[in-house]
Amino acid sequence: MERTLVKDIRSQIGKDVTVKGFVQVIRDQKAVQFLILRDHSGMVQVVVERSEANAQFNQILASLARESAVEVSGRVVDNPRVKLGQVEILLSDSNSEPVLPVDISGQTLTEIDKRLDWRFLDLRRPENQLIFRIQTTVEQAMREFWVAEGFVEIHTPKLMGSASEGGAELFTLPYFGQTAALAQSPQFFKQMAMAAGLDRVFEIGPVFRADPSFTSRHATEFTSVDMEMSWIDSHADVMELEERWLRHILEQVKDKHGAEIKTFYDTEVVIPEIPFPKFSMAEAQQILRREGHKPPADTRTGDIDPQGERVLCEYVRRELGHEFVFITDYPKDNRPFYHMRYADRPGITKSFDLLWKWMEITTGSQREHRYDVLESQAREMGVTLDAIQFYLDFFRFGCPPHGGFGFGLARLLAALVNQGNIREVTFLHRGPNRLVP
Repeated sequence: MERTLVKDIRSQIGKDVTVKGFVQVIRDQKAVQFLILRDHSGMVQVVVERSEANAQFNQILASLARESAVEVSGRVVDNPRVKLGQVEILLSDSNSEPVLPVDISGQTLTEIDKRLDWRFLDLRRPENQLIFRIQTTVEQAMREFWVAEGFVEIHTPKLMGSASEGGAELFTLPYFGQTAALAQSPQFFKQMAMAAGLDRVFEIGPVFRADPSFTSRHATEFTSVDMEMSWIDSHADVMELEERWLRHILEQVKDKHGAEIKTFYDTEVVIPEIPFPKFSMAEAQQILRREGHKPPADTRTGDIDPQGERVLCEYVRRELGHEFVFITDYPKDNRPFYHMRYADRPGITKSFDLLWKWMEITTGSQREHRYDVLESQAREMGVTLDAIQFYLDFFRFGCPPHGGFGFGLARLLAALVNQGNIREVTFLHRGPNRLVP
């Protein structure tokens, strides 16, 4: 018999159906057995009376454990006393897979590393499955917005002959007698698209960072969301587009998942007002001093540590009633060589980070498109020119002024549902000590 999803059972009253899913709860009583079955669309109650005729089914249900994978066939009956859609299934057939090794009911708190060891079971929890339905909506909304704005989707190489973000945090591997690197960013190729006249491009894809961090916001492989656009006047044009883009995304998420997010994560999806608050790095540092924040000793001058980001976000929420804030005008020493600098302030870049709720989710800038200036800045920053000559060549024959940003998908999801660790919202996390599953 063809499978029926739980969400469609209400329309099948009086008919025989087959449902397939996981055992949520079993109540094995003296006269009757109840099984709550869960698939990705909802839960339904299955009932089997204890009798000689049902002895085979009674034995199967008695032996089942939570999270067993089962297939159940039976007749749908209307029962107003049942809370799960006021319907239940009278069992006529059942088939179960072997008992699963862990209980993931969520009734007990299990440390995250243990749950990641059994991620395929952890993902059965409805709140975790919601994450990936939200992610699907987010990516669809991103693409809808960009296509409407004249953007083209590209897929850039993940094997490179040189670093895309400098020499640090680089994975290398042998490549037919050469040494290749896994792409840390599609940055160089996005800019190639600008030189090629594609005008506006975006990519959603994996990037790799050999970062030995064990923080709640870092991973060695993650999904990066990138865009680049030509004929801008400054980085303000990029920020203005990102504001409208994020507003569109959150409108779609709120419309499709707002109620579930409130139920499972007890948080509201807030549609942000435009424009977002903006502070220069110098202004942000003044606010942090007034708020009494003292950065760790190893924080780079002209940068903001994670706790400082939290303090700034709380300040903006309290004083301005907003969840987002742009920090602009970073010192050149804290930005890559390809960020454009102000003509009257050569030590400051036309760059920005976007903070949401408590952390940075975006880094962007206007790029330097003039060949001689770009070459000079690369040399000044200690970049080996021979290694990036292919990149510099993009700008030899004319390139429009352009800019863009890179955006962390997992960070957006974590902030959206108020999860403090991106591992909670990543399908399979990769970090310095995790390569399996």
